[in-house]
Amino acid sequence: MSAKPITYFPAPRLARYCSQCGTPVVRRVPEGDNRERDVCDNCGAIHYQNPRVVVGTVPVWEGRILLCRRAIEPRYDTWTLPAGFMELGETTAQGATRETLEESGARVKLGGIYTIIDVPQVDQVHIYHLAEALGPELDPGPESLEARYYDEAEIPWDNLSFRTVVTTLRHYLEDRRRGGFGPHYYSLDTPH
Repeated sequence: MSAKPITYFPAPRLARYCSQCGTPVVRRVPEGDNRERDVCDNCGAIHYQNPRVVVGTVPVWEGRILLCRRAIEPRYDTWTLPAGFMELGETTAQGATRETLEESGARVKLGGIYTIIDVPQVDQVHIYHLAEALGPELDPGPESLEARYYDEAEIPWDNLSFRTVVTTLRHYLEDRRRGGFGPHYYSLDTPH
């Protein structure tokens, strides 16, 4: 029996108050800009909102691909590649390595960037690195119900968490059959 998921509340994308002085902000196009922004008319701060970057890996051990079963929302109890939001002060490589360790306990040697996927409908960019697991040992953290290595024929295609995971796995398996790997760039709002 699975543990009850933690409720998921995405961070608000619009500010109500200025983070610099606490005054209510207004939504308008600042002088010299071309988009609406949250602007503080008291101190002049402009609160820019930019896409969030998700970083992860395609970890492989002896030909099998590592997947983690999510213990958090969104998509609780579905399988995913180890990935999560990049933190301030880290590179994409550092973030991908950290997320892999946190979610699966796997230690990996990173390869190159494999997929870069624009997900404009949720203001995100997903970046997956190829990765070689340094051993079969797994010790999933609190964001994963379990982690395991899958042979291609065992991948739970009907229970994968996100389209970026599905498309990254499909590219990986196609590239492996061809004998050469990516990189791949695409947007989820366009054919790939």
